[in-house]
Amino acid sequence: MKRSEHNKARGAVLWFTGLSGSGKSTLASDIARRLVELGLPVEHLDGDQLRAMFPGTGFSREERDSHARRVGFLSSLLEKYGVFVVTSLISPYSESRRAVRDMCTGFIEIHVSTPLDVCEKRDPKGLYRRARNGEITQFTGVTDPYEAPADPELTIDTSSMSAERAGDMVLAYLAEKGFVPNGR
Repeated sequence: MKRSEHNKARGAVLWFTGLSGSGKSTLASDIARRLVELGLPVEHLDGDQLRAMFPGTGFSREERDSHARRVGFLSSLLEKYGVFVVTSLISPYSESRRAVRDMCTGFIEIHVSTPLDVCEKRDPKGLYRRARNGEITQFTGVTDPYEAPADPELTIDTSSMSAERAGDMVLAYLAEKGFVPNGR
């Protein structure tokens, strides 16, 4: 992309939502890398990394809602300046995601819809096992609900395709909507 085209680029908020272990962070990291390779300004906001920076963030419905809204507000500020904000956050509640959508101009909700049983088999951090054993309370998908998006821009089940193919789907959508050049 030429410098003059880059200056005219509009940002967007790519909001990856799904259960723990669904592949959100892996897919979001891949997309962030690919956007950087296109010469676009990118910031990847990952739920685990954000929680590490703000260790007092809890897991009650109210705390999760506040966390999603804070991340959404930050995303909207970056988007205003032409940054592609790639956010991977469980964000289990429809109301929270709707509030973030309302804050942003180019909000793209990507539901990583990998089934619960697949996420549990992956269980990269042992969290599902601990939640099933009662060691973790308020765990999304086990003891707390996950409200799947009603009408996301994209739905991707990472159990039925490679990470590369899933990334190709996201980039094809961005090209179709004019966020990135065709032909990537």
